[in-house]
Amino acid sequence: MGSAAAPLCHVVAVPYPGRGHVNAMLNLCRLLAARDGVTATVVVTEEWLGLLGGAAEEEWGAGVRLEAIPNVVPSEHGRAGDMLGFVEAVYTRMEAPFERLLDRLGATAAAPSAIVADTFVLPWAVGVGNRRGVPVCVLSALGATMFSVHYHFHRLPAAADGADPCLIGSYIPGLKSIRLSDLKPTHSNKNMLERIMEAYSCVRKAQCVIFTSFYELESNAVDALRQELPYPVFSVGPCIPYISLEAEHHHAGAEEEAAYMAWLDSQPAGSVLYVSLGSFLSVSPAQLDAIATGLAESKVRFLWVLRGSDAARSGVRDLLREGDAATAGMVVPWSDQLKVLCHPSVGGFLTHCGMNSTLEAVHAGVPMLTLPIAFDQPVVSRLISDEWKVGYGLREKAGDVVVGQEEIAAAVRRLMGSDAAEEAKETRRRASLMREASRAAAQVGGSSYRGITSLIDYLSEFKN
Repeated sequence: MGSAAAPLCHVVAVPYPGRGHVNAMLNLCRLLAARDGVTATVVVTEEWLGLLGGAAEEEWGAGVRLEAIPNVVPSEHGRAGDMLGFVEAVYTRMEAPFERLLDRLGATAAAPSAIVADTFVLPWAVGVGNRRGVPVCVLSALGATMFSVHYHFHRLPAAADGADPCLIGSYIPGLKSIRLSDLKPTHSNKNMLERIMEAYSCVRKAQCVIFTSFYELESNAVDALRQELPYPVFSVGPCIPYISLEAEHHHAGAEEEAAYMAWLDSQPAGSVLYVSLGSFLSVSPAQLDAIATGLAESKVRFLWVLRGSDAARSGVRDLLREGDAATAGMVVPWSDQLKVLCHPSVGGFLTHCGMNSTLEAVHAGVPMLTLPIAFDQPVVSRLISDEWKVGYGLREKAGDVVVGQEEIAAAVRRLMGSDAAEEAKETRRRASLMREASRAAAQVGGSSYRGITSLIDYLSEFKN
């Protein structure tokens, strides 16, 4: 019997154990493993292995497998309650079980060509790589712009943790639209900022950095980083599940999906506003109520993804029932987001501006209304509204007072209105151009396709 040839490149990937980071890493590994001779082992906690439905190859693709370490960090379900404690656990408790897993894998899998580590597991991942003689690549799930903000944070004036509206492009090259005030939600917490800076102090100890967006989306930030960083910079995105759009998978929630997809099928083209504010942080009950009444007042059709806890505590469904009978809305606890955004009846997206959601909306060509909550979201909101011009911001700064129902209704009508205002037409035109750029980047010969090829070639050199 002949034995199978060893893979050209075996990547061991370690995401930060939060949904946006895990999804970005899985989608990167799917893209890598779609190439001949490349395999990926994604290391998650046992809780995350359960949340992801195990290691089913039909879900993640041939060449990608999941391996688990024990639950040494707090549960995903309580992560928002003590972010600092969670980060501390990631920094201090994951290294030893990860090394034990590598030892165990050594008997059954090809030696790793590289460790691909999320920025926020770098404080220990670089040490593991050094001890084992394995190169460590940084994956920035937050995009090139936010990576550049953090990497150059020492250049910013002290007002970076305040409300100063001045642009930071004069301090950090390649950033055109970002303001100091956009950094306030995360950077006013000194302890959290110290932990973030600790991760970025390890960035130079890695062998390359990988961005989940595509070059054309963040070219200014990427070009500036390429001038400064001591190693290659690869843009390989969008790291979103577009590969699985072609394949139908059976999964939990299939009946719910059938119901909302049938509802979308029955709506006019471009008429539905998709509403999803992420799976991690919640807006306040007062803000949820304002969104509900604003949607009802706008008379615009909508599909709203609302977790059970949020729906229960906010009385959203009651508010929508009290609205005008002409309001055509549907509230669901879960959706296949990229599939929904690509549906022809969806014409807008009210979003918290998480990077993964933003890349999905860009790929689908759907204009956005932004309601950032925290972390990198105000920065991404700024890119959407001021730089890419593919949407509008609902408020100037995250963490401000509740955006009222009248303002929400007006913004929804502005984005979704059929009055063909020049501004709305231009926003849709730009969203359509971004859609084409996203798809071109991923195709053979596109910037991200070439980026993946270059990354695999670069990692293969370390084996020789």
